[in-house]
Amino acid sequence: MNDVALVTGGNKGIGHEIVRQLAARGFTVYLGARDPERGRAAATNLTGDVRSVQLDVTDADSVQAAVRTVDSAAGRLDVLVNNAGIMVEWGVGTADMTAAHLRQVYEVNVFGVVTVTSACLPLLRRSANPRIVNMSSGLGSLTLLDGPVQGFLAYSSSKAALNALTLVYAKALQADGIKVNAVSPGLVPTDQNAAAPFPRGDRTTADGAVVPVTLATIPADGPTGVFRGPNSPSDVIPW
Repeated sequence: MNDVALVTGGNKGIGHEIVRQLAARGFTVYLGARDPERGRAAATNLTGDVRSVQLDVTDADSVQAAVRTVDSAAGRLDVLVNNAGIMVEWGVGTADMTAAHLRQVYEVNVFGVVTVTSACLPLLRRSANPRIVNMSSGLGSLTLLDGPVQGFLAYSSSKAALNALTLVYAKALQADGIKVNAVSPGLVPTDQNAAAPFPRGDRTTADGAVVPVTLATIPADGPTGVFRGPNSPSDVIPW
């Protein structure tokens, strides 16, 4: 029986490539997208067992409906990739950021992850090898922010919070055999950084998906509570 995966924000960018690579490995992949039409269009562009599902991480009812779809068809979930994320900083200086900006980002990057993870836990507990991959960023590393890296108030703090969630979940769910890890895909030109005033990076979405897919396919004795970089599974980013 195929492993079953759910990828949030799977209709474009790195998320879409993660869906593609997992499907190529024989997974049944549920491509989560806020817009059902865009989700269906994205799924039709891929080969393998890819199924679009409407999923807005900021809408608990939408999340529950998506989980029910997976449950009714598969009865379990082997991999959850919390990929959906946003950034609002372009054109807004740190001194001009408001709490409203942070709430907007946290709704997706932090609270959305908790909403989806909580809803998926019953299905993950039915898996023989359950894995959660959280898409983070080196911009959320407190160690790097304390060094040469210039952070962004909303985005960096939201990814730092996501890293904390990763560690707490990893310890809390270890008894259930659920592995929870974080990964940075590196600087890939996507819609998220389309307005960046600096070079957006020269990595492809395929490059950015390699390590997330590796963490999504680790064996039952694989690592948990780790933060990996974009270059290889042994590329460790400090918390």
